[in-house]
This record gives sequence, C-alpha cells and structure tokens, in this order.
Amino acid sequence: MDVRSYEIAGPRLFVPTRITDSRGYFAETFRADRFAEHCGASDFVQDNESCSLEPGTIRGLHFQRGPAVQGKLVRCTAGALFDVAVDIRVGSPTYGHWVAEILTAGNGYQLWLPPGFAHGFCTLEPSTVIAYKVTDFYSAECDMGLHWDDPDLAIEWPEVANPASLSAKDRTQPAFSSLPAFFSYEDLQLCEAPLCV
Repeated sequence: MDVRSYEIAGPRLFVPTRITDSRGYFAETFRADRFAEHCGASDFVQDNESCSLEPGTIRGLHFQRGPAVQGKLVRCTAGALFDVAVDIRVGSPTYGHWVAEILTAGNGYQLWLPPGFAHGFCTLEPSTVIAYKVTDFYSAECDMGLHWDDPDLAIEWPEVANPASLSAKDRTQPAFSSLPAFFSYEDLQLCEAPLCV
C-alpha cells in the first residue's frame, strides 16, 4: 500500500496494491500498523455508509466538535466521488485550505481526514456509495458544518455539482468566516497521537 501526503499537514491518501488475475483482484484495504506508521495510533469505533442515487449529489461540509471529535478514513465502494478535506485548525499555516481526491470503486483510494478537518463530497456517477471509518461515535450535539460553496474556501467543485441536491441542513450551514475556534493547530500538533484534541 502506497501512502501519499499533501502540502496541508495531516491528511493522507492510501493507495492499495492490488494483486490481479483473471478472476479479479485482492487488496488489503486497512492495516492498523501501516496506518499508525503514517497517521498515529487510532481506534476506529464506527463504520458509516451512504448511497447517493444521482450524480452531482453534494453532502457536507461536515465535522464534529469536541468532545466527540472524529477522524475519518473515507473510501468509495461503488461509483465515484469528488472528496474534500478543509483545514479548520485555527493557527494552521493552511487554515481554510483544502485538498480533494477522486475516489472510485475502481481505484480503491482512501482519504484520511484527521480531527480539525471538515469533510464533504460530490458524487460523479449514479448510485455512488461512500464508506468510512470514524474515531468517535456520532453525536447530534457535536454535529457541525460549513457552507459547501463558501467563497472564502473557493473549493473547485466539479461541474456536475447540483445545489438542489443539498439536504435542508446543508442549505443553512454557516459561513467559514463565522466559524468558532473548535480546533487549535498548536494543540493538535503537540499531541503525541494525531487523534488528541
């Protein structure tokens, strides 16, 4: 498995090695030791999955504040999606910057978003399924978000992105400029394990 980093500290892209033959392929999709080597020790406690029927479906930008902060390891198990991670760690040299990857069932890529990042995606094909591991349980009280196309973030969403697909909640997410200081870059950097808050 190849592991790639970004100019923004924290996120990682895991690219599996696939052993193929005439029947198909085999790949390791997760190894705790390999993950810890690149991202720190973690305890994944919940797996989530969602299916979006139409291309252009937008979900996000979402995150959980403390005390139920989540890191997410995201992959696509059917179809294809444009997956985004936004740095919301106050004091980070890349605060408000973002990275994105095309995740497909075919490429098997997995994107790691540590605590301090907002997450969103846009589907590129019909019946796209996203599956992800998280490091804390869902908490309605800690469920937060940002407006998906905030001009201060300037995310370059794919042309297929359809604002009409947004949930009622995502239509009213706040602006990046009004975001409280939920995460401190300094505090997260001082943690021995990246999942500290």
